[in-house]
Amino acid sequence: MNRIDNTGEAKLKYATPDFQIVRPGSYVRCAVTGEAIPLDLLKYWSVERQEAYVDAAASFSRTSGSDAGS
Repeated sequence: MNRIDNTGEAKLKYATPDFQIVRPGSYVRCAVTGEAIPLDLLKYWSVERQEAYVDAAASFSRTSGSDAGS
């Protein structure tokens, strides 16, 4: 029987206003904190950087932080 395992880390392609699932999973990692973010709670990401954020504060710190010039 072929069964898709949705319990690991997903790989997503971030777009506006949504994302596409490239590899199934139940969560992604915050690019700032490393915290696991369940896909059903994912609200913040960067299309340009192709990364997810756990909350607005993490998103803001990433775009205004020390790597803002990257």
